[in-house]
Amino acid sequence: MAKTSSPHVLMKKAIITYVCAAISLAASAQKPAISRDEQVEKQVEQTLQRLSLDEKIGQMCELTIDVITDNDSRDFRLNEEALHKVFAKYKVGSILNVPKGVAQKPEVWSTLIRRLNQLSMETCSAVPQIYGVDQIHGASYTWGATLFPQEVGQAASFNRNIPYRVSQIAAYESRACLIPWVYSPVMDLGRQPLWSRMWESYGEDVYLSCEMAQQAVRGYQGDNPNHIAPDRVAACLKHFMAYGVPVSGKDRTPSSVTERDMREKFFQPFRAAIQAGALSLMVNSGVNNGVPFHANSKYLTRWLKEELQWDGMIVTDWADINNICTRDHVAATKKDAICMAINAGIDMSMVPYEVEFCDLLRELVNEGRVPMTRIDDAVRRVLRLKIRLGLLDKKTWDKDVKTLAREFPDFAGEGFVSEAKQMTEECMVLLKNTPAEAGGQSLLPLNEGTHILVCGPNADNLRGMNGGWTYTWQGDRTNELGKQMGDYPTFQKALKERFGEANVLYLKGVEWDRRNFNLDHQADDWDALSDAAKAADVVIACVGENSYCETPGNINDLNLSDNQKMMVRMLSQAGKPIVLILTEGRPRIIRDIEPLCRAIVHTFLPGNYGAIALARLLAGDNDFTGRMPFTYPKYHGALVTYDFKPCEQTGQMAGNYNYDAVMDVQWPFGFGMHYTTVTYSNMRVDKSTFREGDVLSVSVDVTNRGSRPTKECVLLYSSDLVASLTPDSRRLRAFDKVALKAGETRTVTFQLPANNLSFVDLNDHWVLEPGDFRLAISDQFLTVRCVK
Repeated sequence: MAKTSSPHVLMKKAIITYVCAAISLAASAQKPAISRDEQVEKQVEQTLQRLSLDEKIGQMCELTIDVITDNDSRDFRLNEEALHKVFAKYKVGSILNVPKGVAQKPEVWSTLIRRLNQLSMETCSAVPQIYGVDQIHGASYTWGATLFPQEVGQAASFNRNIPYRVSQIAAYESRACLIPWVYSPVMDLGRQPLWSRMWESYGEDVYLSCEMAQQAVRGYQGDNPNHIAPDRVAACLKHFMAYGVPVSGKDRTPSSVTERDMREKFFQPFRAAIQAGALSLMVNSGVNNGVPFHANSKYLTRWLKEELQWDGMIVTDWADINNICTRDHVAATKKDAICMAINAGIDMSMVPYEVEFCDLLRELVNEGRVPMTRIDDAVRRVLRLKIRLGLLDKKTWDKDVKTLAREFPDFAGEGFVSEAKQMTEECMVLLKNTPAEAGGQSLLPLNEGTHILVCGPNADNLRGMNGGWTYTWQGDRTNELGKQMGDYPTFQKALKERFGEANVLYLKGVEWDRRNFNLDHQADDWDALSDAAKAADVVIACVGENSYCETPGNINDLNLSDNQKMMVRMLSQAGKPIVLILTEGRPRIIRDIEPLCRAIVHTFLPGNYGAIALARLLAGDNDFTGRMPFTYPKYHGALVTYDFKPCEQTGQMAGNYNYDAVMDVQWPFGFGMHYTTVTYSNMRVDKSTFREGDVLSVSVDVTNRGSRPTKECVLLYSSDLVASLTPDSRRLRAFDKVALKAGETRTVTFQLPANNLSFVDLNDHWVLEPGDFRLAISDQFLTVRCVK
């Protein structure tokens, strides 16, 4: 029965209104996000009491390692004069970034951080500095560390254990270097495909991002945020919030998100991660509806600190307090910008080059423009982070290189490498696999002895496989450094190892421009491609993007490059089947060449072991089990997400006004294929009507009807059929990944809290309205009714 059958439902006169415990507008009703630990709080207060104003302000300042580096030296060395100024005079509380802009060996890291901690302990009332590093898909700024797929690939696995183990291993290998604080995970929703950091996100969906975020935080920190173990680190969520939806698609440019969507969608992954115990958070560099996030007290103080009763620490992104003045023009001077940001709720400024921040903040305190209570609150949060990490206890970091090697014997060991290889196989998605003719055999998996031509700009490009934040900021030295560290195989090398060198021919066809990583050109062997394709049984074309990060990755057009498309068209003329391998951090439009390819695989940015994983999957050693974590667009001018509004998919309207809207995408969110056939049946729910606070038990039978084992991502969606505000077409509400033997049937059951079906109304309240909801799993669906 539809909601419209009952007038009181249609008119929405009877509405069940509640405020979720996790996101209450009344802080007094909240349970603290992190339980209070009296021992920790006592140490925080004792330490705070012995700090002078200068020492307190120093704790709120973070500088880049470049400030204290001897830049005239070819090798990394500290500048002793700069060290004295930074620590002895200004009492700076945090240093960040990688020396010389390139990954360092564990012994370099540990020697550096031990020295900085010793110096800061001596000059700032026995409070050490805290070192922060962007360790993104593993300990990616550490020489020789184990690297994994980037976040978007992890999301494609729909396996909660993968972000947990990736983060746990990254924490272990970071702490082996004495690095206690990592700027990860990225919690931004990737809902703007042009955005140059989409690959750093867990995709476009709220629930998927929430689930992955919680696991990443637990992996980094463990289960007791008040006492972080010696082999774990503090997580730093970023970038709070809506950073992933700039209107222009360009990095660090304005978003235009309503308050409703901000709370209902963009706030949720951060809320989930904070309630999982996250100790720190980094702020969005941009502006939303005219207000810089770094000056938004509603979001920083009210939503984060008060509503969630969160006692963690907020740090700015790079130079973003200055940007309030110099870029955003809402403050006349840098001093005014500091006043706005600190009073809004910023606890630590990633300055990152100048100590003037300390002088100006001291002036603001003396003038009464920043109250001492705000300074003490910020410093408590900084100290609390350090105490929870155990940094005030020298035994946690006053260790030489040999001691660390003994305490962390598994660093970059075979156990971690084996896990990385297995995880990577789950992070790829089979998008197309068609037979040559109706009823025939699908192209993949490839048979032993198949003669393969592999080509394209990413066929021999470790850089493209890893993406940014790999050994360097832009990942631009990954090919060079990867060979020095481990000689990790590229796609063409792994295919030769798996199918036999005599069966695989590699030609470039198209290669990346060495001067501009966003450009490609025809390689010297272009003319040989056609004859090589005719001689092969199968052509594997490795296309996509090169590595990039942040603003340098901005683009104006989502289309795959002309040269790469031209290469695929030319290869198709040979009449041999083409397997298209996509290696890219955001979806590039391939509408015109997709019909030319018999099979298509998305590898996202799979990391150092991506080529081994791909070769095994193409050979059928294991099955593809990933699903799309975002909607892959078909047209540059039709960028949508799966939870679109009903009016975006509407048939032609009757009458004179010829209105229609068609949702036409290349591949939808949640899409992915197997080598086997999986079917669903017998979906059921334990109650057909429910009320606020109920839990619905939803079950479905899942059967593997093929002859090979697989893992199936089981996704539960809901659709609100009628609401007082136009609802999303559907929303992901639960998922699980289950292993299925050949011929096996398993029953999957989800416990769905009724309150999860609510939405945020115009008064910023969560509401659960009476009426009908459709629940769907694959091709199975049923309708349940909410009653007052």
